[in-house]
Amino acid sequence: MKEHRVAAGYNKISALYNLIEWPLERLFFSKWRNKYLRNLEGKVLEIGVGTGKNFEYYGPKADVTAIDFSDGMLRKAEEENNRLGGRYRVVKMDAQRLEFKDNGFDYVITTFVLCSVPNPIRILKNMRRVVKKNGMVINMEHVLSQNWLIASLQRSRNFIMTRCFGSICINRDTVANIRKAGLKIKREENIGFMDVFKLIVSVK
Repeated sequence: MKEHRVAAGYNKISALYNLIEWPLERLFFSKWRNKYLRNLEGKVLEIGVGTGKNFEYYGPKADVTAIDFSDGMLRKAEEENNRLGGRYRVVKMDAQRLEFKDNGFDYVITTFVLCSVPNPIRILKNMRRVVKKNGMVINMEHVLSQNWLIASLQRSRNFIMTRCFGSICINRDTVANIRKAGLKIKREENIGFMDVFKLIVSVK
């Protein structure tokens, strides 16, 4: 199954993942995480926690449950959680099969995740199911650019990325996928590299 190949790929790189992403994290990602996560309050579900990079940016009123399906990534996330005092619940779970009740979370979020899952629409539908009726789905993602030159570069590099990581796709139309999942987009903001990095806020 594709999800097993993806999990295996992330298990292999988990020890080096923070180092690989360090330049982008230092220059861009950390600022975006701080800007968009620090004011969240209530029950938060984070899909694809990875190495726990979001943890230090949540405010004190965020009650966070974080999931991932890679054992290697979860070990790193647990280390980060322990470093910060064990504030968060870290759980192994496949986002395609969320084991949470309907309408249970005030916020459901992803940060740079929907490019690397086998079935993003299925996951988005699950996110829609578990978010409260007055809650929000927040996706901070890199997506297929509307600029033809950038898009052509993304498409040409996509084969390399899928060979390396199993399912990562840098040419996904995530905005369209969010709509296909039945979510209503309330905010769409280009946050970096023209329109490659986006913040998308949706509701049921």
